Amino acid sequence: MIGAAWTVLRKELRDALRDRRTLLTIVLSSVAVGPLVLLLLSTLVAGMEERAESREIVVAGIEHAPTLRSYLERQTYRISTAPAQYEQQLQSKRLGEPVLVIPADFEADLARGEAPRVELMLSSANPRSQAGASRLARLLQGFAQEQAMLRLAWRGVSPASLQAIEVDERDLASPAARAAQWATLVPFFVLMAVLYGALYAALDTTAGERERGSLEPLLLNPVSPLALVLGKWAAVATVAMLIALLSCASFLPGQWLLRSETLAAMFRFGVGEGAMFLALLLPLAGALSALLMAIAIRCRSVKEAQANATALVLVVSLLPLLTLFNQDGEAPWHLGVPALAQITLMGRVLKGEPIAAWELSLPLAVSALLVALCLAFVARSLRGAAVK
Repeated sequence: MIGAAWTVLRKELRDALRDRRTLLTIVLSSVAVGPLVLLLLSTLVAGMEERAESREIVVAGIEHAPTLRSYLERQTYRISTAPAQYEQQLQSKRLGEPVLVIPADFEADLARGEAPRVELMLSSANPRSQAGASRLARLLQGFAQEQAMLRLAWRGVSPASLQAIEVDERDLASPAARAAQWATLVPFFVLMAVLYGALYAALDTTAGERERGSLEPLLLNPVSPLALVLGKWAAVATVAMLIALLSCASFLPGQWLLRSETLAAMFRFGVGEGAMFLALLLPLAGALSALLMAIAIRCRSVKEAQANATALVLVVSLLPLLTLFNQDGEAPWHLGVPALAQITLMGRVLKGEPIAAWELSLPLAVSALLVALCLAFVARSLRGAAVK
């Protein structure tokens, strides 16, 4: 059986290598995943850092608040006059900074000891304006605290008497954990590259054989259906594992493209992290290959198999959303779900958190069980086709 499976494996790999254009597209896309994801992340973080370092505030009616202007300039902020149609520009995302609107009676209310009312204009559909609104709100709160202390001092009251407690904030997250918040897309794109790498080979070796009419003659050879399935699965899994290797390896030189110095200092993806990614992805690559073969073996054409495999692609792409929207942290059952377990553990690798041996063994056992069940189903289907 082993010799027959090895013969089938070599035959399937030769067939896969013949379609060089498709194979080259898959390989190049998997290699480009790492640099492309890191480039997009660094561009996003670098843009946020540039806006934070620019220290620019857009204000409408600053001439009505010389006291506020003095405070903002003492905080080393540069004041820009809001454009005429700032509301429309905020809604259309042409203006990326929130606009502070100051009424004409600002100084009069301030002189009477009243609280002037200002407007902070932003659009929740404009992420850039929403990000800058919190910074501007903190500045206004600082101005309000300064005015309150001045009023207390003018009346001979110590401002410290109103501050009953002092709070020191301490962030317990490590630099790697903070960087992993930005790098949450890294495991997702690696996982999807492996899935699509296995998809092409799995559909071609099952539904493709049936559509070309070469499956029935293949079953006439003196090879057991199980050996035939093992050889085909080994070929598909080899392609998927090669994609996993290339995807993980692409992140090593991809770090050179990081434009953000902060992200480059925190994000660390070395040989050790790449080896852990592979230890998690290789069993999953085998499981996905077997599952895709089980889906496609009942189909008459590649187009029909692609339509049926869309459900699996959708499920795998939606599983990472559980880790994104789950605010209660990891649950034990996460490690028993293929794809979700790999996403969870790869995220912990990026955070630098330790992974126990049983946490690696459980996804491996689930993948092995899935491979056995799917290959048994494919072998049974081929045996039935051979009888017909």
